[in-house]
Amino acid sequence: MATRKRTVTLLCSLLSALMIASGTSGASRDETGSLLAFKAELTRHGSDVLPSWNSSTSLCGWEGVACGHGRVVALSLPSHGLAGTLSQAIGNLTFLRMLNMSFNWFKGEVPASIGRLVRLRTLDLSYNTFSGMLPANLSSCINLLSLRLHCNRLHGRVPVELGHKLTSLQVLSLANNSLTGAIPGSLANLSSLQYIDLSRNQLKGHIPPEIGNIEGLLVLAVLANNLSGVIPHSVYNLSLLKELRVAGNMLSGTIPSDIGDRFSSIEFLGFTDNRFSGVIPSSLSNLSTLKYLDLTDNNFTGYVPPALGRLQGLIQLYLSGNKLEANDKEGWEFIASLKNCSKLQHLVLSDNSFKGKLPSSIANLSTTLQMLYLGDNRISGVIPSNIGNLVGLKTLEMVNTSISGMIPESIGRLENLVELGLYNTSLSGLIPSSLGNLTQLTRLYAYYGNLEGPIPASLGKLKNLFILDLSTNRLNGSIPREVLKLPELSIYLDLSYNSLSGPLPSEVGSLTKVDQLILSGNQLSGRIPDSIRNCISLEQLLLDHNSFEGIIPQSLKNLKGLTLLNLTLNRLSGSIPDFLGSIGGLQQLYLAHNNLSGLIPTVLQNLTSLSKLDLSFNNLQGEVPKGGVFSNGTYLSIDGNGELCGGTPQLHLAPCSTTTAEKNKKQLSKSFVIILASISGLVFIVFVVAIYQLIRKKLTQIQGSQLVPMAMHEQYERLSYHVLSNGTNGFSGANLLGQGSYGAVYKCTLPDQDIATAVKVFNIQQSGSIRSFVAECEALQRVRHRCLIKVVTCCSSIDPQGHEFKALVFEFMPNGSLKDWLHPESGIHTLSNTLSLAQRLDITISIMDALDYLHNQCQPPIVHCDLKPSNILLAEDMSVRVGDFGISKILTDSTGTSELNSVSFTGLRGSIGYVPPGNRTSYSHCCYNILYWHVYCAGETMSEI
Repeated sequence: MATRKRTVTLLCSLLSALMIASGTSGASRDETGSLLAFKAELTRHGSDVLPSWNSSTSLCGWEGVACGHGRVVALSLPSHGLAGTLSQAIGNLTFLRMLNMSFNWFKGEVPASIGRLVRLRTLDLSYNTFSGMLPANLSSCINLLSLRLHCNRLHGRVPVELGHKLTSLQVLSLANNSLTGAIPGSLANLSSLQYIDLSRNQLKGHIPPEIGNIEGLLVLAVLANNLSGVIPHSVYNLSLLKELRVAGNMLSGTIPSDIGDRFSSIEFLGFTDNRFSGVIPSSLSNLSTLKYLDLTDNNFTGYVPPALGRLQGLIQLYLSGNKLEANDKEGWEFIASLKNCSKLQHLVLSDNSFKGKLPSSIANLSTTLQMLYLGDNRISGVIPSNIGNLVGLKTLEMVNTSISGMIPESIGRLENLVELGLYNTSLSGLIPSSLGNLTQLTRLYAYYGNLEGPIPASLGKLKNLFILDLSTNRLNGSIPREVLKLPELSIYLDLSYNSLSGPLPSEVGSLTKVDQLILSGNQLSGRIPDSIRNCISLEQLLLDHNSFEGIIPQSLKNLKGLTLLNLTLNRLSGSIPDFLGSIGGLQQLYLAHNNLSGLIPTVLQNLTSLSKLDLSFNNLQGEVPKGGVFSNGTYLSIDGNGELCGGTPQLHLAPCSTTTAEKNKKQLSKSFVIILASISGLVFIVFVVAIYQLIRKKLTQIQGSQLVPMAMHEQYERLSYHVLSNGTNGFSGANLLGQGSYGAVYKCTLPDQDIATAVKVFNIQQSGSIRSFVAECEALQRVRHRCLIKVVTCCSSIDPQGHEFKALVFEFMPNGSLKDWLHPESGIHTLSNTLSLAQRLDITISIMDALDYLHNQCQPPIVHCDLKPSNILLAEDMSVRVGDFGISKILTDSTGTSELNSVSFTGLRGSIGYVPPGNRTSYSHCCYNILYWHVYCAGETMSEI
């Protein structure tokens, strides 16, 4: 009997084992088929897809596949370069606990069949290109702990169903998609959640107050959406919260004053780019675990709490883009307190309403400080002499401030500095040679200042520098050869609008990587060195407003990458060489206002990439080509070359003569014109002598009253931006009187006096405008004459946006400019807008009087350099005021007459309609031309004399 029992038991065991084996084998076949179906929809660039997935090995040995008890429990293939769609067959792997396909190139929709994977705990499809809507039946995966679908292209709403069943979910990451609609309040039912990231979507509406019920939440990130309203008070009850990131929304309200008693574990507070307002609560200093505080780009006001210095673990403090205040009396105390933050690395205070002197305590901050931003404020004073104590600094930025004084020598101790920004300030004095110690520096910006003296040769030690901008200062001397040898200078070198002199060193050829070389507005002379051919990466070459001479070097043909060549307003001579046709990448070529001569090279029309060509105001002659850029007059300028002919009809040039007879006929015609002009001139001289006796008495009467005090100038102190803004109704277009190269002129009524004035507002963004402002100030403070425009006062301030603001205030001229009378807008002359002969004579005499004063009686003499009808203004009684001294030239004792007579006198200055002064001996000739222009030419432009 016992033997029979044992036999039966053994048979039953064998039968059960066979049945289990049979079932497992069937499941394996199903899972194998599902995995092969998954593989069939995949592609992979350059190699076979999952080569180990074949019949020679068990599926549990396939790459990325893990088994448990003979079933597939994990499929993990992150960063495998897989593409294609994710097969619906994946839903047949019913024992799957992990599915990780992150960092691949999957596209199409997320398979709804995943909702059948009820044992799934981790689903990670992040960093793919899945599109479509998020399947609502993912809520059936009731054992999910982590759901990561961030960085895809999903759209539609966040399914409400997710908040009803996924009670075990700990991580929900749907960031970087295109999800819309509101954040469902049902997410509050996910009581196990520790991490929520819905950032960088298109969600709108409010943050659900229910979120504050998830007591175990550690991270709440909803940044970069369209959320509005206030942060629910319940959110501030999440005592375990470590990170709160709400940047980049439209949230408003204030930070609770008792925030320091709520977030006992907070490490990161990010409120950037919203509409928060009010003061920064002092209780923030109670958040002892806080490491990162970012309040950038909001509307916070008041003083920065000094108590922030108690945050000894603080690493980053961003307060820029608000309306925070400080002045010489209070508000800067927080700087001294931050000395206690021994781990502080980033301090960003730019773009606020800080003003007053920069406290010297800023140099006592921790040596761990790497970034210090103070720009776009109203800060004044000097850079602390011990700024070199901040030896950990990598970025120092004080731009767009009123910081003055010299750059401290101790700045050379900041040997870790990578970027130094000191532009648009009032810094003056020499550039310290110690800057050469900053060997890690890659960017040096110090333009728009008052720096003077030579450029230190020690800057040649900055071997990592790829941007150097010292433009628009008062630097002089020659360009150091060492600077031109900087090996990494690649983005641009800008030394424009200084007073640099001497030749351009041949070492310029060492700049083989530079894209832009900008040397405009200096006093450089000599020839352009042939070595410039080595600058093979050059895209922009600006050498205008200098005194270069000689021909354009043929070596420029090697600059294959050149896209902009600007040599305007130099003293170059000779013809344009044919080699320019070999500059294959040339897109813009500017050679205007030179002394170039000869024919226009026909090869220029073969440059298919040439989009802009300016050859105007040279001595070019001969036939104009018709192809390429020459076929479109919109992108071609050849004005001021009187010997050119031919070209396309739209250029309106005379046809080119080919026969000798035609040439002789043309020469005869020229001679006849000259003889006729001479006779007319003699007749006119007789006329001038006849009227001379009539005007002599009047000249004698007014001679004794030339100099008058500038009464208006003495009545006013310097005005502020707000006074001028109020007087012009916010610089309204209704008060606009005119527009010029460097700014606009508005009618302005000064407060308390009810006096109309004209305000010339300089466009600081326009290159050369600051130099024009300085030139006009220097000229007008030296002159006192009844026929010169009277300056009331000036304004050098900061506008409400923190930008530099410069303006000059003049007496108001109700009768406009002479140009308005000579060329009325209607184009029709009537009795009411036409000058009589007597008025013309008065105007002529007044202009002559003003020029005589400027050239011969003013000490030092001044050359106006831009005399034309639009710059001759008429008062209420039609008396003359010569204005606009923006490009005038003051002749110092060291220059004298020799400079006026010299060909190096700044090149051709002025604009269309300008009367060149020649030299002092040509004064009578200039007066003759002006008189001729008024009486005989009846108001044609002065350039036609």
